[in-house]
Amino acid sequence: MDAVAYIDPAVVSFVNQTVIPVRTPASDPELGSRYKVKWTPTLLLLDADGVEQYRTLGFYPPHELIPSLLLGIGQAKFNLPDRPAACDCFGEIIGQYPDSPQAPEAIYLNGVARYIESHDVANLIGIYDRLAAAYPADPWLTRADPYRLLKK
Repeated sequence: MDAVAYIDPAVVSFVNQTVIPVRTPASDPELGSRYKVKWTPTLLLLDADGVEQYRTLGFYPPHELIPSLLLGIGQAKFNLPDRPAACDCFGEIIGQYPDSPQAPEAIYLNGVARYIESHDVANLIGIYDRLAAAYPADPWLTRADPYRLLKK
């Protein structure tokens, strides 16, 4: 990834402004085993206590690395729970990276977070409608299928 993704100016800027990057080899006796790193590249997003919140395995080209990291940050915020901040991350993926493989999951999680905050079922219905319109073959539509039954 050093040859492609990590030298991309947009990725460098995003990483430097958003996370605290730490690189360690998978063979590191403490961190490699603690986080069960078996293959590289493995990217982990940890919270302030060192608890894993998101994991990716394998190479991402530069245009996919940022939405992947945004999804992980959003999931970490969702789990805190800081759902408005999570929605900001998911919204950025949806708005700026709609062709990313992470976009359908971002739509799903964004709708769930908004539902949890508001208890408005329109957020759940919106997940199904948006996925059906834009990503009809994506597995996240299958997960959202029950929400179509909420329509009146």
